[in-house]
Amino acid sequence: MNVPRKEWAAALCALPAIRVKHLANVLSGELEVRDVALPYAGLGLLNLRDGAFEESYFIGEIPVARAEVTVRSAAGVEERGGALLVDDRAQLARAIAILDAVLAGKLPGWEQGMSLVQQGMEVRQHNHSDCKKLLAATRVDFSLLGQEDDEDEA
Repeated sequence: MNVPRKEWAAALCALPAIRVKHLANVLSGELEVRDVALPYAGLGLLNLRDGAFEESYFIGEIPVARAEVTVRSAAGVEERGGALLVDDRAQLARAIAILDAVLAGKLPGWEQGMSLVQQGMEVRQHNHSDCKKLLAATRVDFSLLGQEDDEDEA
């Protein structure tokens, strides 16, 4: 399964955080990891645009976690990685940023990282199919309502 880079973070978020953090810690022991910016968790304003008047407004606050790292292998290959999550766990964002750099640069351990991403994609697909089943089970057919009124009048 070929997973595009833009979906790596979402796939990793679908897995238990302890598994993602564990792999990032194992890889950090083998690679040199430097924070470009300190991992951050806080609130962000969700901005939407009104469909009628095309004016922007703030719908509310959402939790945001952000991390950016540079990872260097023993061979001197360096790659930059980052993560921006709708979550409040800065250390999870840092772990995902480390895996993002390792995967992007195909640094040592990238195979384990890609295996984790693929497992996350399978979880996301399973969750998506469950949601589709629930949605189908709650679908209502309103076309029959008109027929009942006609029968009452007769």
